[in-house]
Amino acid sequence: MQMENETLVSQFLLEGLTDTKELRPLLFAVFLLIYIVAIVGNLGIVSLIVLDSRLHTPMYFFLGNLSLLDAAYISNTVPQVLVHLLAAVRTMPYHSCLIQIFFLHFLAPWECFLLTAMAYDRYAAICQPLYYLVLMGRRTRTGLTSISCLLALTNALTHTILAALLKFCGPRLVTHFFCDLPPLLKLSCSSTRANELALFFFSFIVALAPCALVVISYIYVVAAVVRIRSAEGRRKAFSTCGAHISIVCIFYLTSVLCYILPSSAYSRLRDRVLSVLYVVLTPMLNPIIYSMRNKEVKKALQKALGKERA
Repeated sequence: MQMENETLVSQFLLEGLTDTKELRPLLFAVFLLIYIVAIVGNLGIVSLIVLDSRLHTPMYFFLGNLSLLDAAYISNTVPQVLVHLLAAVRTMPYHSCLIQIFFLHFLAPWECFLLTAMAYDRYAAICQPLYYLVLMGRRTRTGLTSISCLLALTNALTHTILAALLKFCGPRLVTHFFCDLPPLLKLSCSSTRANELALFFFSFIVALAPCALVVISYIYVVAAVVRIRSAEGRRKAFSTCGAHISIVCIFYLTSVLCYILPSSAYSRLRDRVLSVLYVVLTPMLNPIIYSMRNKEVKKALQKALGKERA
């Protein structure tokens, strides 16, 4: 009888974005548009960086990796959200839920570490311009990207394995629009203390520590920029850094607020708003904020379209 009562749940029900049928077509159209813009924008940036030799610099190496991550990151959740907006019953198999959690906690931390590497790149470019190409050589770029990937993989495997050890023998309604740890922990009929400790611990490694490194980098950057005599030079430097800082603030703050709080403090409305910001909107905004206002990217786009001026 005890074994029967502890039968694992084979699939979960997702609450979705809304239960109002009239809103679903509108939300479907909005999310589909966001997804198309994000995929076209990010893959377009990657294509331009690969095809145009003028963009084969350390800054665009990291930007290309960031764009690939954003395309994969938004693809982990939005297609499933679109399907559920049209479906009468929003179900997700148990193993599919774990897979989604794995990629969520692999791609997002990788992006956090990559944003930190980009902050170091800006520090090297502005504070050490004479040694920039030496400091950000191919070995350094590859090493920073590889270490970021390994740390993110460790984070994802830890959370996924701990989630797989949980028992779900009661409610199966996930009060979210995709599978994520905080709402999933609320459904477990076994202890979630290890999961909550892991979330809290890795929040410092994945978000707070990188954020501190970003702040330190920009303290040096600001100090160097204010010493630039040319007003145009200061404007260009702040313009380049401003795009990075805006994405860092949106991505870090929303993700930390979602995961550093214990599951007992879970709030449906708060988590949905924050999740839409860092899971859906941030991957769409990255190519716009980082690149579409960049003169070098515009020139590369004009060249690709055959409209570059001689």
